[in-house]
Amino acid sequence: MYGYVIADVFTDTALEGNPLAVVPDARGLSAERMQRIAREMNLSETTFVLPPRAGGDVHVRIFTPIGELPFAGHPTFGTAAVLAVTGHPKATGGGLRMETGMGVVPFRFTGRAPDGRALTARMLQPIPDWAPYPRADELLAALGLKTSTLPIEVYRNGPRHAFVGLESVQELSALNVDLRALAEHPDLAANCFAPTGDPSVWRARMFSPAYGVTEDAGTGSAAGPLALHLGRHGLITPGEAITVRQGVEMGRPSTIRASVTMCGQTVERVEIAGSAVVVADGRLYI
Repeated sequence: MYGYVIADVFTDTALEGNPLAVVPDARGLSAERMQRIAREMNLSETTFVLPPRAGGDVHVRIFTPIGELPFAGHPTFGTAAVLAVTGHPKATGGGLRMETGMGVVPFRFTGRAPDGRALTARMLQPIPDWAPYPRADELLAALGLKTSTLPIEVYRNGPRHAFVGLESVQELSALNVDLRALAEHPDLAANCFAPTGDPSVWRARMFSPAYGVTEDAGTGSAAGPLALHLGRHGLITPGEAITVRQGVEMGRPSTIRASVTMCGQTVERVEIAGSAVVVADGRLYI
């Protein structure tokens, strides 16, 4: 029997944000069993917490309903929050070092709700690499678009995120995506973004049938690269923090704050911040 916790990530309001299932003590579970549990949970990701093995405080494995990811923002962020809220001994001192398939990711907890179920935190992300996306025209067609406001580039920090710019929030909300065509882009998340009129606030939607996610309510691993993408192409000042609002069209609004520190053309630091709230717990009788 294994316990699990459900948290809503990138929100401090229950039943909003991006839901996540966490198994806080997954010792004894095989990878095959983890995958089947993730399929049973049927959320965008389910995480499994294991003892550390490479100098961190915990080791975490991340599964979508169809496969394992080396890193993703919403599940790592949410797992750290769950461990802090539930009193994990390594997460009660204000910080946590989490081992992932992309290295050790540090978290700093910065606030807690009076009832203890919600908290705010900051996390450093793996620094992505990036390149032009060679199938940009096909990607645009799958998204029902003709052009992008910025060059379509793909960033990898675990998942692969391609960024496509739209002129307005109205166009973003009206997207009619061909998910079958999009699924022909393997190992890819399509991230569409638009300005809001406030240069520090951007709206986003993410579609990734390749990762088993029709649409994602809050994509932490994309928020840092989006800030980098906007800065590289002159839409924000490099180093300027942005707020990404996502999941609105799904009725699950999420808020992610992201910033990138650069020295010349070298990326030194990618950081996101936000909140998470624990909404349920239970047992797996397996």
